[in-house]
This record gives sequence, structure tokens and C-alpha cells, in this order.
Amino acid sequence: MPQQYFITTFGCQMNVHDSEVLAGLLGKMGYSQAASPEEADLILLNTCCVRENAENRLYGHIGNLKTLKERNPNLIIGVCGCMVQQPSEVAKIQETYKHVDLVFGTHNVHQLPELLDKIRTSQSRVFEVWDSEGEIHEGLPTKRDDPHKAWVTVMYGCNNYCSYCIVPYVRGRERSRRPAEIRQEIKELVESGVKEVTLLGQNVNSYGLDFPERDWNFAKLLQEIASGTGIPRIRFQTSHPKDLSDELIETMAASRQICRHLHLPVQAGSSRVLERMNRKYTKESYEALVAKIKARLPEIALTTDIIVGFPGETEADFEETLDLVRKIRYDGAFTFIYSPRIGTPAAAMPDQVPETVKKQRLEQLIAIQNQISLEKNREFIGTLTELLIEGPSEKNPVVWSGRNSQNKLVHFKPVAHIHPGDLVAARITNAQTFTLEAELLC
Repeated sequence: MPQQYFITTFGCQMNVHDSEVLAGLLGKMGYSQAASPEEADLILLNTCCVRENAENRLYGHIGNLKTLKERNPNLIIGVCGCMVQQPSEVAKIQETYKHVDLVFGTHNVHQLPELLDKIRTSQSRVFEVWDSEGEIHEGLPTKRDDPHKAWVTVMYGCNNYCSYCIVPYVRGRERSRRPAEIRQEIKELVESGVKEVTLLGQNVNSYGLDFPERDWNFAKLLQEIASGTGIPRIRFQTSHPKDLSDELIETMAASRQICRHLHLPVQAGSSRVLERMNRKYTKESYEALVAKIKARLPEIALTTDIIVGFPGETEADFEETLDLVRKIRYDGAFTFIYSPRIGTPAAAMPDQVPETVKKQRLEQLIAIQNQISLEKNREFIGTLTELLIEGPSEKNPVVWSGRNSQNKLVHFKPVAHIHPGDLVAARITNAQTFTLEAELLC
């Protein structure tokens, strides 16, 4: 019987895609995927460090695995990803969690086979975390759970150094993949039946800036993918507002393949707070950008990220954020309480906001945004839309779901001749805060 692995992923889509690569590498080594950690010969925890609660959850998870290790001494437990790019966390695992056999970082994913071999031959723990990024490794095998949608990384790292964010320290400097490699990957995905790709990068709008010849940018890459791969649907994330160009807006408007959804993190609605965050734009410039986007792409669905309780955020600052949310009217927002990250400038700033105040602000923000999301969704009632069918709903298999160009989750009653991966026309009949309902027109 082949050895089995189980991967638990914490964090963003970049981590999800890294886990797909880890699973692909293990598949090439002859491993199969276990249904649960209890059945696995190898357990990998792919970690996130953007917020403190992710690290706390991770350490609770590591602690719980000790029982499995005691039952099966041959079990290999590995911790990888962003969190272990921090030397303090590696030291903590090394000293406190003796049942962890393997630690490797974001720049070592491709090394997994040799690291596992090193554990077996040396019969000892292996800690391998590179500080430098090194070259981009192309052609790594990938195991995707969804046969019709795929993540495609177009660049790695971040050069922005927002004062609250640890990502540049753990993911490294910006490195763009060559256009030919991206194009070829997407062509192969299309041939395998994929209908939608999501292009990934910490800041996709910086794509190509690291090329010595400076002959590519993200708008040009989108044009190349839309015209040269045959992919029906293209999404991308994440965009930094300071780098979103007029050319990109025009490229989106010119291609129906590029989905009408844009994730544009604002983080705060106060220019004073944005300056302390080192975001390099103001409330006014952000609002002007959104107005330009909506004028050219009236059907666009906008989502965002917002942090409440950033150091020094006053009630007046927070009210500015609420005012911006009411003015922009986002389709949805990922909202977070500020979490200090050791080593970032914001963690050392004075005037840290009390936790009780942060929680109150978060609740107020969520209530306002949820009402706006419901109102925005109700605007879809009676309209025609195209859905990429995902399949039966996890909560109610009698109901199926799909997503439209605006990335809205749409529930519907299936008909006999549709299948997951089909693109079908539908009419929206009802709306809730987070979902729509539709009838198929096929």
C-alpha cells in the first residue's frame, strides 16, 4: 500500500496553491492523499503569519498532533510556509515541539522530496529555511482538486513594505515568472478542461517590473493570456491601488474573458492612517481610482480588505473608513482587527488601540458592510448572468451552485443535462447577503 499524506493549509490563495504543488510533488513520489491525519504517514502544515490568530491556531494544531506521533513513531510531521520564515518561530518549534520532524520555508517547496529523503537516511529532524529567494522553479507538478478552475502564480514576493505587513519579510522581493511559462501553463490547463484561471501575486500590478528589459506589465500579460491561451475566464488578485493603471482598466474593458470582479484592498478610509500604513495613496486618490473603474466598467463588483484598530486610529479616522464604505458601496469586504507582527514598523508604533475598541469597530463595520452587500446583491434580481457550474452545494446537495463573472456565489436547482464546468445562462431570482438564487435558462 502506498504511503499517504495529509496537508492542512492556513492562509491565503498563495498558500493554497503552494499546497497544490506540495501534493503534486508527493504524488510523483508515489504518495496518495489520506482521508484524515490519523491515516497519514506524512502530515504537512502549510502556515500563515499575516495575523496572530493564524499562528495561535497553528500551534494548537501542532500540539494536537503529538498524540498521533506517540501512536505512530514513524509518522513524519512537517511545518512549512510563511510562519517558519521567521527565525524566532523556527527556534520555538525546535525547542518546544520535539515531535515535529521537518521545517522548510516558502523558498524551499521544490526541495520536499530531498528533505524527506534526508529525514529517512539521517534518522534525524531536518530544518531547512532559506533566507534568499533564489530562482523560480518552473514545471513543478501540481495536484488540483478542482478540474475546472485553477490558481496560476504569475509572480512571487512583495516590495511594498506596508508598515503592518510581514509578507515581504517571509515571501521575499518581487519576482515575476516569464510570460511564455505562464502562457504554456494556462494552455495545458485549458487542454485538461479548466475553464477559469485566477492569476496570483501579492501585487499583480507590479508584474514585470523586475525584468531588466522592462518590456512587460500586467496589462500586457492579461492581453496575452486572453488572446493566446483559449481560456474562457480570467480572474486575478491582488491589486495594489497605487499601481493599478489606466491601461489595465482598458484591458479589462476590452475583454469579456476577464471577469467583472476586482479585489482592491483599501485597508483604511483615513488618509492619515493610510500614511502611517505606508500605503502610498490617499483616501481621495483611492476614491478617484474607483470612480474611474466604475465609469469604464459599470458592471464591476468591487471587494476590499479593511483593517480596524491600526495604531493611532481615532474615532474620527474610523468614521472616515465607514464613510468611504458607504460611498464606495463594496460588494463585499474582508475585515480584520489589526494584529501586531513582530519585526514590522507598526508593531512598535505608539497609541495601540485597546482590543475592546477594535472589536466594537469591527462589529460596526461588518454590520454596515453586510447591509450594503445585501442591497448590492438585490440589484441582480431579474438580470441575466452566466454561471460557471461548480456542482452540488456542500450544505444541501439537492441545490447546485456556480459563480458569475462578478464572483457571486449563485444557487440553483439543477437540470438533467448540466455538469460541473459548464458555462450556462441563468436569471437571478432572489438575493441574500452572501449568495444569489437563479433559474437556469438552458
